[in-house]
Amino acid sequence: MTTRDPGGLLAELRWRGMFHDATPGLEARLATGRPIAGYIGFDPSGSSLHVGHLVPVFGLLHLQRFGGRPLALVGGATGMIGDPSGTSAERNLLDRDTIAANVAGIRSQLERFLDFSAGSSAALMVNNLDWLGEVRVLDFLRDVGKHFTVPYMLDKESVRTRLDGGLSFTEFSYMLLQAADFAHLHREMGVELQMGGADQWGNITAGLELIRRTAARVDDEAAPAAFALSYPLLLDSSGRKFGKTAAGTAVWLDPARTSPYAFYQFFIDVPDADVDRLLRLFTILDRTEIEALQVEQEVHPERRPAQRALALELTTRVHGSSEAERAVTVSRAAFDSAPIRDPAVLAAMYEVLDGHELTADDVAGGPIRVLVASGLVTSNGEARRTIAQGGLSINGVRIAGPDDAVPEAIAGRWLLLRVGRKRIVVGRLAGSGSVS
Repeated sequence: MTTRDPGGLLAELRWRGMFHDATPGLEARLATGRPIAGYIGFDPSGSSLHVGHLVPVFGLLHLQRFGGRPLALVGGATGMIGDPSGTSAERNLLDRDTIAANVAGIRSQLERFLDFSAGSSAALMVNNLDWLGEVRVLDFLRDVGKHFTVPYMLDKESVRTRLDGGLSFTEFSYMLLQAADFAHLHREMGVELQMGGADQWGNITAGLELIRRTAARVDDEAAPAAFALSYPLLLDSSGRKFGKTAAGTAVWLDPARTSPYAFYQFFIDVPDADVDRLLRLFTILDRTEIEALQVEQEVHPERRPAQRALALELTTRVHGSSEAERAVTVSRAAFDSAPIRDPAVLAAMYEVLDGHELTADDVAGGPIRVLVASGLVTSNGEARRTIAQGGLSINGVRIAGPDDAVPEAIAGRWLLLRVGRKRIVVGRLAGSGSVS
């Protein structure tokens, strides 16, 4: 991992579109060249991160690239409460066993981005349950609560936006718990910087306020003891929250929830209006490499070179090179108009696309029965209409009528059905052997 002068971090974040705001003094502190430790909090309400988490994850990655020490804080304690920021209703409270399992899942994903090996800039993962879990309520009210007024807390946007719809005292206390986290990490581990999305600004600055009021100062009294940095919220070119499919489902980093192929294809499909920004946000390609891709994209937009570079870089990082290479192979085959004859490619497509078992009776029943059995249509009538409109091909052969013979299976086992350009199913003849 490349280590650079910490003083260049903010310039890098600004160029990449990752800078929203920072508290006074941070630029001067980074310019000293002394390494800085910074953290970001992650809500362990699920066992996987999703694409919406990638901006803060890359924020930690860049901090490490520029010689800083990144800490990923998982809210084992606050996950039992729920953060009101960006939500419209109170979240379900989780038990300790569920949170522990979720923390393990998140750690394994962060290891794809951060270097946790030994060294002064080695990443750390911490769980606030370790210090908040045993705090007595009277101690908390005395050591934290007395430093905040109710008007101060009500003025925070994350609280104001929820007041009309109802905000429990449990969630109202979240700001104080996050402030206590920052104060603990500052006191016990020398963490000077908290980072997060723009919607977290109120909670982050509450931590600064608690540190200002409680930290023992031994250096220049005029200099801030700690700092805050926020990233812009990630929206697509239409103004919607980025990271959801057309069906409204999240794109997860867990391959069991979003397959490597679907993950790769999500980034292949991003609009041209978004891809330049996403290359800067979600890769560590340098300015020269990204500008070269921009030129190629302008000359050959139909080849989608920028999307392919983005999808390959990010899928490789999240899922590994072999899964990324397989996703590339399947994607090219699926959207290439040329017939696919390679059984190995069809086997890979069967695994990552909607593969269906077909029987000898299905094939003998003709294209209508095969089309229904594949799941591409739901009825014989729909199958007849699809064929009549010239929309079905099997193994690259256009099916002209319902009485046409089903083409011979490739290698005795594979039937590739296409309806239009994007609806594809690979059928495997039952009893023809296992997928290889």
